[in-house]
Amino acid sequence: MSTNQLHQQLLEAGVHFGHLRKKWNPKMLPYIFSEKKGIHIIDLNKTIEGLEESAAAMKQIAKSGKKILFVATKKQAKDIVKESAERVNMPFVTERWLGGMLTNFQTIRKSVKKMQSIDKMLEDGSISITKKERLTLTRDKDKMDRVLGGIEGMNRTPQAVFIVDISFEDIALAEAKKLGITTFGMVDTNSDPNRVDFAIPSNDDATKSISIVVNYLTAAIIEGLKERELEQDKKAAEEKDAKTEKKTKVTAPAEAVDNKAVVKEVTAEAAAAAPTAPLTDDAQGEKAQKAEEAKPEPEVVEHTPDDFTKIEGIGPKINQIMIDGGVTTYAAMAYAKPEQLKDILAAAGNRYKMHNPTTWPTQAKLAEEGKWDELKTLQDELDGGK
Repeated sequence: MSTNQLHQQLLEAGVHFGHLRKKWNPKMLPYIFSEKKGIHIIDLNKTIEGLEESAAAMKQIAKSGKKILFVATKKQAKDIVKESAERVNMPFVTERWLGGMLTNFQTIRKSVKKMQSIDKMLEDGSISITKKERLTLTRDKDKMDRVLGGIEGMNRTPQAVFIVDISFEDIALAEAKKLGITTFGMVDTNSDPNRVDFAIPSNDDATKSISIVVNYLTAAIIEGLKERELEQDKKAAEEKDAKTEKKTKVTAPAEAVDNKAVVKEVTAEAAAAAPTAPLTDDAQGEKAQKAEEAKPEPEVVEHTPDDFTKIEGIGPKINQIMIDGGVTTYAAMAYAKPEQLKDILAAAGNRYKMHNPTTWPTQAKLAEEGKWDELKTLQDELDGGK
């Protein structure tokens, strides 16, 4: 889709309509185009920039196999977000945000397991329960499913959170920022765009506006998932070919012995062993100079930067910030001090000061040694690498 087509679609959907002037947040000034009849008009060029930047980041997260949590409990956004999240198999919250859903994730997981056990109990015909007990369990299960059903398959804290209306979902945003989770958000003229890592200036109240933004980001996630699937298929095919080649490899027959070559080699060894006359100082200097010139020049090896997004708490944007700051490998991060990493984050802007790199060197050490299972266990214990 061209930029002009996207611009026209955003215009028709009313994405540019903001709030009344008296309700505006002064930090939204760079994203406001003008004012009409007391209502602020959002600059759609800024909206397109935010959409493209957010879509690229979400695509990379999906490609790496990480989860993005969709949050939208507003009435006009519930169905749209739920449908889009289910289409890309991402977790979502559309009914009510439970306090501690991210910061107290282990307790939330216990509630999810309880819901799953009730479901199994109701489906298992071998368990004898009365009609009243079945009715009570069904009601409890339905009530829990409305709130927790969207995160049933989320076994760990997500890599990123996408929020419709960051002012309305204030608690969800605060929890995500506390854990250093990458945040995306639709930001209207009454909100602070600096509270999220990726701000999309747009109308977060109109159904059409929410729909076009969410569908655009969902399409980017689908592209990332397809690329991940293609890479996995390619890797599997390469491993299969390597195994086949190893099995079918036949040892080549021993080459015939060349008598002339053997004689030549023996003669050369004898000549090398024969005593030689001592060289003069000039001859020795000339010989040393020739030997020095004959030495091959050292090969310059360029190292590809490591993928820090495998470390919990680091998204695509922070990954690039670390590389730009001189930390390009797991080894470099493993031996860096958290204070040094904090300085790099602070140099990138105030919005990155909130991230906590305390556990990053420990995680990087395990990644450097290839101990991925231990890294996953550590991340689970640290509740998302906070």
